[in-house]
Amino acid sequence: MSDYEQVLYERIGPVARISHNRPERRNAEGTRMLEEMERAIAEALADDSVRVLVIAGVGNHFSAGHDLKEGESRRHYSVEQRYAHEERLFYDFCLKLRDAPKPTIAQVQGACLAAAFMLANMCDLVVASEDAFFADPVVNTLGAAAVEVLIHPSVLGMRAAKDLLFTGRRMDAREAYKIGMVSRLVPRSELEAETLALAGQIAKAPPFALKLVKRSLHRTMDMAGFRAGLDAHFDTHQLSHASAAFGDVWEKGLSTAIESGRKAVG
Repeated sequence: MSDYEQVLYERIGPVARISHNRPERRNAEGTRMLEEMERAIAEALADDSVRVLVIAGVGNHFSAGHDLKEGESRRHYSVEQRYAHEERLFYDFCLKLRDAPKPTIAQVQGACLAAAFMLANMCDLVVASEDAFFADPVVNTLGAAAVEVLIHPSVLGMRAAKDLLFTGRRMDAREAYKIGMVSRLVPRSELEAETLALAGQIAKAPPFALKLVKRSLHRTMDMAGFRAGLDAHFDTHQLSHASAAFGDVWEKGLSTAIESGRKAVG
């Protein structure tokens, strides 16, 4: 659609592919992009001819995560302002994607970091190219308690989640596939075709049956405490912004964190 500037919305048969579209910025997720992505997802969900949504990224990377350059403009946000901003753009948006009644697939190549890590893992399935890698360096680079949505233990298991978060290291696609976070692992040259083939296969199933089985699966997780855990962590994440370590990063500016992010992406 022409009114999207930082998101690419494509219809491919019964599939709507919604892509991060700031390749010159490694698809960093700023306010405009996330608002456009939320609107594009709503458009796809409202279209009865769309059976499956694919979340992707234009260029070499799925997304390098939070737009830290834009974040510098919020250095002097009050507690209330930061809470409202992150609740709307990150927490609420991610949960809307998770609760989408239609199947969703993340198509991941290159970097999938921080905010992008949680967005990709809101999807029902993750198809990754062999050059994809995942990380959440927020604890190490910003002194904050991970990202806004603590999806990590659910998709990685507790030990691997602690390993990833405590160290801030990269997890390559092969390791993520072995753990079970990645559903399909494919060569980079086959990523788009394989993702669309999977989406097309899913699109053949009756949509109401897909909606109901997805709801049952998510209810099982929620009854085990999944959503309560996410709610609790979001408040903890906000509290971590008041720490001396986080304050020091913001007082000095985000240049060090931005540079660390560039090195993480490569």
